Amino acid sequence: MEVTGFFTAIIIGLIIGALGRLVLPGKQRISIWLTLGIGVLAAILGTFLAAAIGVDDTRGIDWIELAIQVALAAGGVALVAGYSSRRH
Repeated sequence: MEVTGFFTAIIIGLIIGALGRLVLPGKQRISIWLTLGIGVLAAILGTFLAAAIGVDDTRGIDWIELAIQVALAAGGVALVAGYSSRRH
């Protein structure tokens, strides 16, 4: 991953985190900063996963890669929110 790709992943990750939170039903009791951090991590992991299965470079918008990233973000938010609610 190049430096520009890394910064792009961070910016996209902020959006991915918000989308991941939006696709989950109910209210998640975690901070927005944690949600955005999960989104950045999901964007980076999703990019590597998409490259591993060969769907990272398609014509136009990479919908499959985006779906993988949002799914990872939603899963991450759900895990952290579930862990956080059990601790309180």
